[in-house]
Amino acid sequence: MCCGRFHRGEAAAPTAEALMRSRYSAFVKRDEAYLLRTWHPRTRPTEVDLGTGPVWTGLEVLETSGGSAFHTTGTVTFRASYRGGALHERSRFERVDGAWVYVDGDFPE
Repeated sequence: MCCGRFHRGEAAAPTAEALMRSRYSAFVKRDEAYLLRTWHPRTRPTEVDLGTGPVWTGLEVLETSGGSAFHTTGTVTFRASYRGGALHERSRFERVDGAWVYVDGDFPE
């Protein structure tokens, strides 16, 4: 898996898009620890209840803005498909101590 080294803590995602992709993979794998570790401390919940949630079937990155090694913020707009539907989100990311973290997102029409 391309994101395994991020999930294991062996490397940090180099861009906001790479972090978003690794977080999608963590949702697929139900890796709550990684999701919490890569969530901004300001907006991080105390837990992520992945329960029996949706069965994720695909990811499509629609747009990115900023989020490179030269930025401190970035956004990634994506569509994550699951059995029976899709989630469309514009996620915001920031660097904290040099590492990309998820801040929050909204759901564009």
